[in-house]
Amino acid sequence: MNPNQSYPVPQVFLVDGGGGPQHPAHQPSFVPYWSYLPPHESQRRSHQKKSWNCMGVRPCAALLVLMLFLLVFAALGFGAFQIDRMQRQLKELKQVEPECEAAQSPQKQTGFFEPERKGEDSRPAAHVTGRMEENKAQTLRWDPHAGRGFTAGGVTYRYEDGALQVNETGLYHVYSRVELTFKDCSPESSFLHNVFVRRVGRPAPLQLMEAHRAGFCSLRSKLPWTTESYLGSALQLQKFDRIYVNVSQPGFLRRVPYANFFGLYKI
Repeated sequence: MNPNQSYPVPQVFLVDGGGGPQHPAHQPSFVPYWSYLPPHESQRRSHQKKSWNCMGVRPCAALLVLMLFLLVFAALGFGAFQIDRMQRQLKELKQVEPECEAAQSPQKQTGFFEPERKGEDSRPAAHVTGRMEENKAQTLRWDPHAGRGFTAGGVTYRYEDGALQVNETGLYHVYSRVELTFKDCSPESSFLHNVFVRRVGRPAPLQLMEAHRAGFCSLRSKLPWTTESYLGSALQLQKFDRIYVNVSQPGFLRRVPYANFFGLYKI
C-alpha cells in the first residue's frame, strides 16, 4: 500500500433517534474569554462601586450640614453682638441727656445762673392751724408748729398779732378756712370771714378776701349747727406785707386744730 495514496475520508453524519439523515454539524463559534467576566469578578467590582458611594456622597452631605450649622451659629453670635452694642449705646445716651438738658437751660445760656436753694427754705410758704384756746379777738391767732404747720422760704409768723409776713415780692396763693358751731342756731345767725393785709406806707388795712355767711340754720331755733367758710385766691403781695384773718364770731370756732387753718405759698 502506497503511503502517499490518499483515501477519501468518509463524512461523519450524526444520527438521532429519528433515523433521518442530518446535515453535518457545524462547529460552534468560540467567544473570546474577555467578553464575560467570571461571576466572582463582577461581584468584586460591584462591591467597590458601593464602597465608593459610601465614601464619596455621604461625606459631602455631612460637610454641607456642618457648614449650615456654622452659618447658624455665626448669625446668632452676630445678633448677640448687635444687641449688646445697642444696649451700651442706649446706656451712654441716658447718661448724656441730663448733661445736655442742663447745658441748654436758659440760665446757663444767658449767664445768670443761680444755684437752687435746698432744704425747707427753698420756697416761700407757710401753713398754720388754729390755737386750742378761747379766742376773743376777731383777728385770729395761730400755731405754726402744731399738726402740719410750718413756715419756709423767709415767711415768718408774728406771734404778737397773728400775721404771716412775706419777705419777697411776688404772686402768692393765700387761703383760709374757719369752722363754727352755733349752739343756739337761729335763722338770724351769721358771721363774717375775711383776709386782709397791712402794708408799709399804708395806715389802713387792705381787704383781700371776704365771705358773709347767713341763713345756714334751720327754721327751728335752739339747736346746734355747724358751718364753715373757705377763702382762697392768687394775690400780688409786696415785701414785708403782713396778712391776717378775721372772724366776726370767734367764740363759735370749733376747738379742733385741723378745722381752722391759714396759709400761703409763692406761685
